[in-house]
Amino acid sequence: MSETPVGIDGIELWSGKLRLDLPNTFAPVRDEDPAKYTKGLGVEHSSLPDVYEDIVTMGANAAKQLLDRKGLTPNDIGRIDVATESAFDNSKPVSTYIAGCLEEVYEEDFHHANKGERKFACVSGTQSIDDAYNWIRAGRHRGRAALVIATDTALYERGDPGEATQGAGAVAMIIDTDPDVVALSTEQGFGSADETDFLKPNQQFPSVDGKRSMQVYLARMREALQDYESVAGDTHPDDFAYVPFHTPFPGMVRKAALLGFRHISRDTDAESALASEIGNQPRESEFVSREAYEEAIREYMDELKETDTYREWYDDAIDPTVDVARMVGNWYTGSVHVARLSTLIAAADMNRDLAGEKLLLASYGSGAQAEIHAETVQSGWREAITPVNIDEQLEARYDLSFEEYERVHDVHNHEKDIEVEAFTTPEAEFVFTGWGRMSERRYEYIE
Repeated sequence: MSETPVGIDGIELWSGKLRLDLPNTFAPVRDEDPAKYTKGLGVEHSSLPDVYEDIVTMGANAAKQLLDRKGLTPNDIGRIDVATESAFDNSKPVSTYIAGCLEEVYEEDFHHANKGERKFACVSGTQSIDDAYNWIRAGRHRGRAALVIATDTALYERGDPGEATQGAGAVAMIIDTDPDVVALSTEQGFGSADETDFLKPNQQFPSVDGKRSMQVYLARMREALQDYESVAGDTHPDDFAYVPFHTPFPGMVRKAALLGFRHISRDTDAESALASEIGNQPRESEFVSREAYEEAIREYMDELKETDTYREWYDDAIDPTVDVARMVGNWYTGSVHVARLSTLIAAADMNRDLAGEKLLLASYGSGAQAEIHAETVQSGWREAITPVNIDEQLEARYDLSFEEYERVHDVHNHEKDIEVEAFTTPEAEFVFTGWGRMSERRYEYIE
C-alpha cells in the first residue's frame, strides 16, 4: 500500500513593486555594455522593494493571497516557517511578524501554530519544506497544513559586482497531504562543506568571493547529485521534464546545467549517441594525472555544449525555469521556488500535460550546501498555477531612474536613516508603518 503523497498544495508570489532596468538604466551609468547583463548574467530587470515594503510585508502579502485562493484560515495551518537571510532580529523570528500581520485580516489566530525561522543562505527555503514534509510524515500535524514562506531583499553594497543580481520578493507555499501541485520524493541528496564563498558576519550586505562562490556552487551540486543517485538510483536526461536550479542569475544555471547533463548522461544511451560527434566522456582511470583528466573534461564539455542534443535538452528542460528570474533578479531563499513556478507557468502556457512527470529540483545555499530531490507533478497542477498573477505584478512595477534607485537603496540600508516618498501607492496589502517602543517594526493592512 503506497503512502499518501505529501508536497506543495499551492504557490503564490509577491514581487517587490519597483523595477530597475539593467541594460537601459543601470549599464549606461556604469559605462558598461548592456550585454554584460542580458547575455552574461542573463538578467533584464531587478525587482526592488518600495519604501513601505520589506521581508515581512512581501511574505505576508504572498501568504494572504495564497490562503484566500485556497480558502484556508488560520485554523487550517499548524506551522509557519519562514526562510530568509534578510532577518532584522536575532531573537524574534520573522514568522511571528507575518502571523501578526495576517491576524489583522482574519477572525481566527495562529496561536496554536508552531512558528520558526530557517537560515542557511538560499537553501533554507527548501529546508523549510523538508521540515514541513517531515512534520506531516511523522503524524504530528493533526490534519493541518504548513505554510512555508521564502522572503528576502537581496541587496548588495553599492558598487559591488553582485549589485546587478539584486532582487526582492517572496514565495509562499502550502505543504499538505494529497497536494495539488507537486509531491515530494522521500529520496534526497546532499552536498555540504564549511565554505566562506558568501557570508554576512554581523553585516547587512554580503561579502562575496565571486569566482570561489561559483566553484563551490558547482562542487556542492555535483556532490548532491551523486548522493541523490546513491538512494534513488542512476538518473537519465529523459527522467525529468524540467530541472529547476537555484538561480542567483541565469548565467550560473548555464554552467550548472552543463555539468548536470554530463553527469546524468554518463554511461547511458545518451552518451553513446553523442560518441560519434564528440567521443565518450573522459574517465579518470585513463589519465596519468588529475590535472590531465580535468583538462580533458573541460575540453569535452566545451564540445558538449555545442551539440544539438545538449542544446535541445537545455531549451526544453532548463530555459523555461529561468524565465521569471530574468525579470526579477535573485530572491535568495525564494530563488529555486521562483524557478519551479516559472517552469510550471511555462508548461501551462505551452498547454503541456505535466501530470505524472517529474522535476529534479536543485537547491543551493552558500556556506555551503546543496540539496537535490525529485518532485512528481500532480493532476491539479494547472488549476493551482493558473491564478498566480506574475505577469500582472511585474508589469505594474514602477520603473526607477538611476537616481531614484540610489535613493531607494539608501532607504533599505540599515546604516542610513533617510526619508523618501513612496514610488507606488499601496492597495489591499500589508505595509511597514514605522517603529514601536522597543524598536520593533510595525505593520498594518491598507485596504
